[in-house]
Amino acid sequence: MHHDPVITWVALIPGLSTLPEHVANAILIALIIVVMVLLGTRKIRNSNPEELIIPDGKFSLQNVLETMVESILKLISDSLGSHVARNFLFVIGGGVFFILFSNLSGLIPGFNPPTANINTTAGCALTVFCMTHYFGWKEHGVKYLRQFTGPFLWLAPLMIPIELIGHLARPMSLSLRLFGNIMGDHLVAAIFVMLAPIIVPIPIAFLGLFVAIVQTFVFTLLSLAYFQGAISHDH
Repeated sequence: MHHDPVITWVALIPGLSTLPEHVANAILIALIIVVMVLLGTRKIRNSNPEELIIPDGKFSLQNVLETMVESILKLISDSLGSHVARNFLFVIGGGVFFILFSNLSGLIPGFNPPTANINTTAGCALTVFCMTHYFGWKEHGVKYLRQFTGPFLWLAPLMIPIELIGHLARPMSLSLRLFGNIMGDHLVAAIFVMLAPIIVPIPIAFLGLFVAIVQTFVFTLLSLAYFQGAISHDH
């Protein structure tokens, strides 16, 4: 049976249409976020510092972005401490924005969420994995390696393989959890839309919104837990 090709937004954009779909969708989401940030910070860039103390008295993109950034910064502060929160804002904040908007894009017709592809979620997970060890080494120096040897050096031959397996399992767990939930939700929504395109998609859309937010939150909390373990000075 012949099926008409599915038309997506990236297929209509020159340059993106030649890339793998998950890569093109990820680039499109990133561009949307950049445009939102530029629009939301336009007043900050064009105003005097004294004027920025007084927030807008109405709903605006700037207020939404400020609220999101403040919430992310508070979450980082509660997990890692206020003295290092801003050092982690770029990686955690960037991840929250990209993953959340990628997840939510699946609710818009013509979008396939980038996070419904294992390559995208693996990229996000590997970023967290690399940054975990970067921050750990930056905080402790060569002493960071003691995390892998255990409390006593004579336990190192046993502890090193166990720790390596545990650390390598982290990106696999992060990527598979996010990929599985978003892909499953997207497939379920697509099936219900095909079966009953009038009424059923409404509760499915709310379910998709819930899944998108929860999976972003879970990915962020696990990332913060890994960072906290890397920079901790507990013995």
